[in-house]
Amino acid sequence: MRLYITPGSPYARIARVVVIEKGLENRVEIVVAQTRLAGSPYYRINPSGRVPYLVRDDGVGMEESALICDYLDGLDGEPRFGLPAGADALEARRLESLARSLLDGLAVWGRELVRPENERSPTVIEHETNRSKRMVDVWEQEIGHPLMHGFNRLHLTLACALAFEARIPGMRWRQGHPRLVEWFKPIAVRPSFTATAPPS
Repeated sequence: MRLYITPGSPYARIARVVVIEKGLENRVEIVVAQTRLAGSPYYRINPSGRVPYLVRDDGVGMEESALICDYLDGLDGEPRFGLPAGADALEARRLESLARSLLDGLAVWGRELVRPENERSPTVIEHETNRSKRMVDVWEQEIGHPLMHGFNRLHLTLACALAFEARIPGMRWRQGHPRLVEWFKPIAVRPSFTATAPPS
């Protein structure tokens, strides 16, 4: 299988962590894709140009980090990264949506910062800066939720969002959020997490 990524993508990082955690390094080739480039050969593989993108052994392509994670997680018949089922299912999805909302806003902010300085939108940057502050305040409260223990796709999504501070100098989420800082510490030192750290 081939997993197309960009080194700085937090969405691709989610999938890359699962590859390592599940011991799939010998089954999944990590391929750095050229995105946001006119005429990139990658667009013939994935017309949307987004990452991550997994090409399975049967040649079928899959987009979206959650879908890819669920697929990779289930290959050995012992999934452990999926969200809880049963009575906790909706609540887990609610929390995952909150984590994804934080991540999505940070990704917009990050993309704005890699533009040439004269093409950046101060309005967009201000909007996403303020959004991230509100969302981190929410997470300082939500982090005490019983479903925030463990390490599944929900936790991985939030951790990859928080770790995006490496790409956004103005993202200062730690001050005033001690519970969130303590929650993040053990994930930040996991070998799979350190091995997939984005370039700063």
